[in-house]
Amino acid sequence: MSDVRVCVVGAGANTTARHIPLLQGIDGVEIVGVVNRSESSSSTVAKRFGIPKTYGYWEQAVADRDTNTIVIGTWPYLHCPVTLAALAAGKHVLTEARMAMNADEAGRMLDASLAKPGLVAQVVPSPITLFADATIRRLIAEGFLGQLLAVESRIRGDFLDSESPMHWRQNAELSGNNIMAMGIYYEAIVRWVGRATNVMARAKTFTAQRLNESGEPQPVGVPEHLDVVADLKCGAQLHMQQSAITALLQDDAIYLFGSEGTLRLTSDRLFGGRKGDEQLTEIPITAEERGEWQVEEDFVAAIRGEREVTHTTFADGVHYMEFTDAVARSIRSGRLEAV
Repeated sequence: MSDVRVCVVGAGANTTARHIPLLQGIDGVEIVGVVNRSESSSSTVAKRFGIPKTYGYWEQAVADRDTNTIVIGTWPYLHCPVTLAALAAGKHVLTEARMAMNADEAGRMLDASLAKPGLVAQVVPSPITLFADATIRRLIAEGFLGQLLAVESRIRGDFLDSESPMHWRQNAELSGNNIMAMGIYYEAIVRWVGRATNVMARAKTFTAQRLNESGEPQPVGVPEHLDVVADLKCGAQLHMQQSAITALLQDDAIYLFGSEGTLRLTSDRLFGGRKGDEQLTEIPITAEERGEWQVEEDFVAAIRGEREVTHTTFADGVHYMEFTDAVARSIRSGRLEAV
């Protein structure tokens, strides 16, 4: 019998593209059941992946005694209740990012996991920089940047489409305080330079309402353009821009500016330059340092006691939700807010 018996709660794009097939590819792992937002979609996923069981409700899935592990692929509004129920039932948990609707929920999830130290609780990590994380950390440790002064992060958006229906990321009832991919980028940056201590945020929403799943107009509660300026504990300043409307932005990248050097990270390449250079040049990432997606492998290995969770712990998830909440408070207050 398989030692890791999984039930999937929420089978969205990332779950069907990565979690389910990659878990099924690990010896001794069996996906016993799946529940999605409707019986028909649950059945479709079950047939596609040869999963024997489906459930009418997520509570039935968590209560199934044939499983000892819950993988949560829902939108953020269910991450906390499903996690709390799964841990209370004595089951390991892997929950999709974003960790929760807000820091309060994330804190409750962390407390529940600490009360069950024999269970593994892991958040799906930010994947965007995994390939370069080790190299960037090494360069910083070796003094490539000198004193870190500023971090600049901007992402490419698209032209404004006010007629498209509401996406779950635009619906605060489903996503909470999460804004676009802000937490995912912040989590990645923290791996290199440490945490923020306070934030000042400005945000704009250009589309007052969109049609929801029921075809009814609903106010858009999540910004479409966001600027965050933060002080980092290390002494540097962070500027993050998250946007759905920055069409044709050419410099979709993260920069680290130091007293002696600069690093620039794109979606798949790393560039750097030192004082006296005329331009940035590509920095090769060796096979030994190149990271890759191994979430499912790490999760199963942690369940088996073979390694500790590093990407991403519930404690780390709580911090980026605290950052997310501070941004939300700053947008409302117009003031500097502590993280």
